[in-house]
Amino acid sequence: MTSVFDGMAGLLNVTFGGPVIHTPEIGPQVTIQAQFRKRPIEVLDRDGVAMLMMHPSLRVPEPVASAIKDGDHIVPASGVIYRVLNRHPSGSPAADAAVIFELREVT
Repeated sequence: MTSVFDGMAGLLNVTFGGPVIHTPEIGPQVTIQAQFRKRPIEVLDRDGVAMLMMHPSLRVPEPVASAIKDGDHIVPASGVIYRVLNRHPSGSPAADAAVIFELREVT
């Protein structure tokens, strides 16, 4: 099913995102286009209620987001290594809807 929102996540990602390195627990690292944020953002919890996520985050459109799993590493332009903690849906009905990943700096 198509939606008027199809293609918007990819367009926003190209406009506001940048290259980050994704290193899965198994497999080679790849460079992906994503929106990395250190500031708190609002996400939806499992019940669809808005909450403030205080950790850094990564916003990636599908189908690229499906390759990112909990425990993988993300390295944005700053060179700091982050571990993926979990994923949150963006709430968009689009086929390329963005997924928001909660990150924690690896020390």
